[in-house]
Amino acid sequence: MSETDQQSENPRPAHRHRRVRGRRSSLLRIGAFAAAGLVLAGGGAAAYAYWRLNGNIKSVDIDAQLGTNRPSAPSGGSFNVLVLGSDSRAGSNSALAGGATDGTARADTAMVVHVAQDHRSATVVSIPRDTLVSRPACTAKNGSAVPAAKGAMYNSAFEAGGAACAVRTTEQLTGMRMNHFVEIDFSGFAGFIDAIGGATVTTTVNIHDKDSGLDLPAGTHHLNGTQALAFVRTRHGVGDGSDLGRIELQKQMVKSIVKQVSSIGLFGNPVKLYAVGSTLTKSITTDSALASVSALTGLGEELKAIGTDQLTMVTLPVSTAPSDPNRVVAKTPDADQLWAALRADRPAPDRVVSSQPADPANPTDASSPGAAAPDPVPGAARSR
Repeated sequence: MSETDQQSENPRPAHRHRRVRGRRSSLLRIGAFAAAGLVLAGGGAAAYAYWRLNGNIKSVDIDAQLGTNRPSAPSGGSFNVLVLGSDSRAGSNSALAGGATDGTARADTAMVVHVAQDHRSATVVSIPRDTLVSRPACTAKNGSAVPAAKGAMYNSAFEAGGAACAVRTTEQLTGMRMNHFVEIDFSGFAGFIDAIGGATVTTTVNIHDKDSGLDLPAGTHHLNGTQALAFVRTRHGVGDGSDLGRIELQKQMVKSIVKQVSSIGLFGNPVKLYAVGSTLTKSITTDSALASVSALTGLGEELKAIGTDQLTMVTLPVSTAPSDPNRVVAKTPDADQLWAALRADRPAPDRVVSSQPADPANPTDASSPGAAAPDPVPGAARSR
């Protein structure tokens, strides 16, 4: 949980998504993570305030670090965004998340957001962090070489080589160009939820997780930032304790955020929008093409037609890794079919949508797709 060829294809970073749509890769409105672009959308805030927020945004020049040896950029208007939730314990994150403050950070949450050509629908694919992948060679933050590795956990790419390595690993896994990158940490997520006035979730079971600090009786609850963070991080207190169950909770949170942003009339309230924008811009790291309020606002304008009914959220189909019962690998042919569909700008295959894991907060809801996963992974993804 900042390519010269690309710049020539997409001449204007701020609003070039009609051709590039390009570099912006959760979170997005990727719920918290998917909300990043939306939060500044609508352009309701006064222009005079934008420049005051630009300096808040941290960025990484992904294109310069990765060069030209990458998948081709999508054409026709579709684009892809990689949204990561960092598990860094640095600074204010330690008080919220606990754990060792050792200076490292992994991708606690990873979502690939594919926005369709007409910008009226999107597919969000959650990648379980303990998915074993072939990690390509990368460069560490100190400039040292990080050798390629087979059977590495997906989330280790961010730890080994930062944002650029996470993007390269994702592009190798998916065969899709990540046009943009957005990262948010624990503290930033909690602050964002507070800034929009909380988020509402529903659970049909009691959830008690001493590790995340979440204690919710069955029912509907309006959560503050700290509670929402615990909700998207909990796994031991509900379901089978795996990361696959936690991802289902994160999907519910994403949709709740989208609804909350809409319900408070954020884009029609300049004062509220500025307050939320101030919180968000202090909390995210983006690719360099998104590192301005005007670029984020332009992106948000292109995404504002996508509501919860136009948002398809799926988890990458996985199965237990032969080498380790606590790890998973992409399940074939389902995973291949999913990535192929998105590369062709088509919806996620029905086979994938209908076979999603059960939501541990609502395990008896037979009306929702995937209420029973056909290939359960009982011990998968339990680390960290």
